This record gives sequence, C-alpha cells and structure tokens, in this order.
Amino acid sequence: MGQNVTQKLIESHLIAGTPRPGQEIAIRIDQTLTQDATGTLVMLALEAMEIDRVRTELSAQYVDHNLVQEDHKNPDDHLFLQTACQRFGVWYSRPGNGVSHPVHQERFGKPGQTLLGSDSHTPSAGAIGMLAIGAGGLEVALAMAGQPFHLKMPEVWGVRLEAELPEWVSAKDIILEMLRRHDVDGGVGRAIEYYGPGLASLSAMDRHVIANMGTELGATTTVFPSDGEVRAFLRSQQREADWVELIADRDADYDLHERIDLSQVEPLIAMPSSPGNVIPVREVAGEEIYQAYIGSSANPGYRDFAVPAQIVKNRRVHPRVSFDVNPTSRQVLENLTRDGHLGALIHSGARLHQAGCNGCIGMGQAPATDKISLRTVPRNFPGRSGTREDKVCLVSPETAAASAVMGVITDPRSLDMPYPKIRDPERPILNRDMLEPPAPPEEARKVTIVKGPNITEIPTLEPLPEELELPVLLKAGDNVSTDEILPAGTRVLPYRSNIRAISEFTFERIDEDYVRRAKGLKDKNHAVVGGQNYGQGSSREHAALAPRYLGLRAVLTRGFARIHEQNLVNFGVLPLCFLDPSDYDRIQQGDVLGLFDLRQQLRAEQVVQVRNVSRQYDFSTRHGLSPRQMEVVLAGGLFGWVRTHLAS
Repeated sequence: MGQNVTQKLIESHLIAGTPRPGQEIAIRIDQTLTQDATGTLVMLALEAMEIDRVRTELSAQYVDHNLVQEDHKNPDDHLFLQTACQRFGVWYSRPGNGVSHPVHQERFGKPGQTLLGSDSHTPSAGAIGMLAIGAGGLEVALAMAGQPFHLKMPEVWGVRLEAELPEWVSAKDIILEMLRRHDVDGGVGRAIEYYGPGLASLSAMDRHVIANMGTELGATTTVFPSDGEVRAFLRSQQREADWVELIADRDADYDLHERIDLSQVEPLIAMPSSPGNVIPVREVAGEEIYQAYIGSSANPGYRDFAVPAQIVKNRRVHPRVSFDVNPTSRQVLENLTRDGHLGALIHSGARLHQAGCNGCIGMGQAPATDKISLRTVPRNFPGRSGTREDKVCLVSPETAAASAVMGVITDPRSLDMPYPKIRDPERPILNRDMLEPPAPPEEARKVTIVKGPNITEIPTLEPLPEELELPVLLKAGDNVSTDEILPAGTRVLPYRSNIRAISEFTFERIDEDYVRRAKGLKDKNHAVVGGQNYGQGSSREHAALAPRYLGLRAVLTRGFARIHEQNLVNFGVLPLCFLDPSDYDRIQQGDVLGLFDLRQQLRAEQVVQVRNVSRQYDFSTRHGLSPRQMEVVLAGGLFGWVRTHLAS
C-alpha cells in the first residue's frame, strides 16, 4: 500500500513511537513560528532553560497581535522579543510587517518540512506541503531547544475535491462547507488531507484559506500536496529552489474518506457565535449589517482584497456600514497599491488599518452592540471581537464586499456585474525589509535582553500531590473556547507577560465571580467541570496557566480540544474525561470532589476514580495520558519535568 502525503511527512520526521492512530509519537521539528501574544512566554522559557541558541533549522518570531500601543506594555514586549530574538538566533518580524501565517508562507515555508507554532492557525502552512501543527508555547520552546515534539498520531482524513468552484464562490466557502457538515469538533484526532482533480483550480493562497480554518474543525493539522501550484507560488516569491514535489502515491489510502463536488458549493455563512453554525447566505439575505471586514490569516491573499476592490469599484459603501480593510502583510498592501486595488477600496469608503491581526483578535474594529458584523476571519466565538454582545458572522470576501455595498447580507451571485476573476500576481513586489535576520552567535552572546516592568517570570508550580479535595468552582457547557476562559483584546492581552495580572480576567465572560471565589479558598486548589470540546480555539496557553496560577488542579469534561488539553498537562493540571457522560449532569457547582491515591492511580491505569464528597457517590473518569504526559503532570508541569529530563 502506498502512502499519502501526511504519512510521508510523519515518516520522514519520526523519532519515536509507532504511527498508529491514537498512539503517541515524537517527530523532529525543522521550523518554529511564534507570535507576540504567545511568544513572550516562549522567550522567557528559553531564558529559564539557559539555551544559548535555538537548534532548529529556522525559527521566526512575529509581532502581529498586540499592535495597539496605548501605553508602555505592548512596546515593552516588542523590545523584549526583538532583543530575545537577537540573543537566541531567531528571525524577527517587526510590528506592521504582517500576520505571521501568510508572511511565513511567503518567506520561509518549505514543502516537506515540519513547522511547530505557538498559534492555533499554524496549520495554514500545510497549504504548501508542510506538516504544520499548533501547540502551546512551552512545547515550541522545547522544539527550539532541539527536543522532539510529541503528539498522538492522528487519523488521516482524505477529502477528495472534484470539479471547479462556480463564479462568486471561493475557498472560504469550501472550508465553511466542511464546517457545515462536521461542526467544530469533527476533526478532533484527525489530520485532514485534500487531494483530487479539484486542486488544480486552487492556488497556494486558496489552500492557505482552507488549511487555516481546519483548526476550527478541531483538526491536528491540514495537509495539501506540493504540486505545480506550490511551485508557481514559490517561484513568484523568488524561492523556486525551495520547492520539492510531494504528492500521495497512486495507491495511497486514508483512514476516513470525504468527497466535495466543488461545482455544487454555494456562498455560505457561519452565523453567531460558532464557526460550525453554517447555513447558505441566501437563507439570511436581506438582514441589516453594521460592519463588513476583510482580511485576517483566514483570507490573507492578494485576491482576497483585489476581488472586493473590484466589487466596490465606482460604488460607495452603504452609509450604515463600516467597511474595514485589514491588510495581512506590507507586501500585499504594496501590491494592491501598485495595481490600483487599494485606491478603489479607499475611494469606496473603506477604513484602512495597519497590517496585522487587529480586529480578528479583538484589537480594534469592534462592532456595535447587537449589530451584525460580516468578517473573513477564522472564528466568531462570543465576545472575541471586543464587543460582549457581538453578532459576528464568517463569510467569504465576495459576500463581505457585496454586503458592504448593499447594507444587508447579500448573496454575491445577486450582484448585477460580472465576477472579477483575479489570480495572484506572477511577479509581485517582494518586501523583506522588516524581517530582521538572526545575529551571528558571537554577536548574539553580547546581547542584553531588555525587559519592561510588565514582564515577570513564569511562576513555579508544585508537583501533583497524592490526594486532593477540590471544590467545583465552575461548571460550564459545551464548546467553551479559550477566549471565554481568558479573553483576548486590548484590555487583557497586554498582560500576557504578567501572569498575576492576566489571571484577574480568568473566566470573566462565563462567571465574573470566579476569580474572587478562587482567591477566597483556603488552599486555593479547585476543579472546573466542562462539557464537550472544552478549550476549543486559540493555542494561547494563558488559558491554562492563569487558572492554574489561581489554583486549578483538575478539569473534568466530556471531551477536550487537543491543544488546550496538552496545555493543561504542560502546567500540571489533570485533564479527566467522564467515563459515563451522564456523570456530568450529576455534578453541581460547589460540590467537593475527592481524588485519592492519585499518583498511584495515574501510574496504574487510565481510569481514575473520583469521589463526590458532597453527595457521597463515586464515579469513574479516564485521563488518556501517555506515560510521558503522566510524568509531566506529576512533576507539576513541563518545567518541572524538563529540569529532570534534560539533566538526564
């Protein structure tokens, strides 16, 4: 039996383990990606581990999230990251250069290599035949230190694409179709690989759109072959020498199978407040909107702005609508300017913002209360936009631009104009000027890392004890996102380097009294109970570290999102799943749960018995930890484990 692309990538980087679905494996990491909302902890970890220089082939740090400089905190962190990059041998992308994922694909991505990133949308690089995976910052720091990355081998889900997309339908509608079929947890434990004749009509940046939002399905990663389209993309970036062909064998098979007839895909929209709440645009056409927003890591390419520019050309944005243009890189901005598209957008009434993540992460461009905002961003979790009572919908650039002109949700097929057929330029203007290369080792050792007053050390966490009695401080429902555990936005993320300060915002969108109750506990230790797909969304490990700082020792759920479960492990929080899902219903907030002979139970088997001390009954949970993960939890987290592991 031949191999698919995912299997080839894993086999060529396999260091330990057997690549059977569900088994833990370890792979070699070639490249790493960090961004400023998570990178500060990565650099603090490298410093704590006394790393002299990163040992990857290439590591890059981007400043794209925290661009609003309303006081000293964000610029201090930018300077900290810049000097840390000089010290440790990391590429540094300056503020305003652009969003990490498209810039990395343009400048550094290489087919056949692995990429580990401290951002959940790192799988975007799968668009060009990379094995790209999002992870917590501590795991990325270990990879930068030369350690392998551990993960559970995913099932490989083959999605065959046939035919071509009709006019007014684009790549965003393909991934929305996947979400319509499978919701936000349909990809958990799976790697999605696209193949088939339909690929021929999808550019590398179209594939980026699809790979980026595979994360919203809960997938470990998304993979595309490295074919002629990838070669053409790298040629346009003057990097054709980095291209290698990487395609599935003729007799390759997949663990699961899916088929999409592209000719049958129509304009789709994810309604508030989940990427999985997808319906056809035509079903809600005519509803008034407040905002239309284009740009983000989910639609970062040239055509994602050029097509809307042609739609609004010689028209005016509806007077009720804020039409926000969020450039994803300085290079894209320059090319749009050269080709006249930027002028068309500005003249139509669009509001132009700096190149970065911006409104996607709640950094400005917040919509009005209870008003519909159509966005080409990857996710629409409640309040993520910066407005607590938001109504964010996910759409294609075509739908966003058509609606901006009409003032209501509009099926772009209803516009009285020919479809603007635009491809990425073959000879774009290239902009490498805001990427700072690593300093030579002898110069790097002379660098002093600059730390502002808001930058503090990562707190020391004690090992897991033998017994715990934990009050349930919070009981939450299904699909709790990391944005709900710890919000993003201009008010919270500037404290990402100060765990004591950022912990004050923990769970505030679910229960504003959680922090006060946690601080009021005599010994601080407590548990949280959640439903299915707990911790979906961002890889932001602050959503694990901040609750742990407040005393969280165990989370009991019906199921976890992959990255957040690992982040809990990395900070010594025990992730447990109910063996009988109905036990979730029996537990009430305020109940005290007893975990006895805990270390012995964990090492003996995967089933952990829990006592509801308040209601006097026992129930069973499972932990699903590998032997390595178990030792990490017992050590109180990754730092405690690393000290022992690296020393040996």
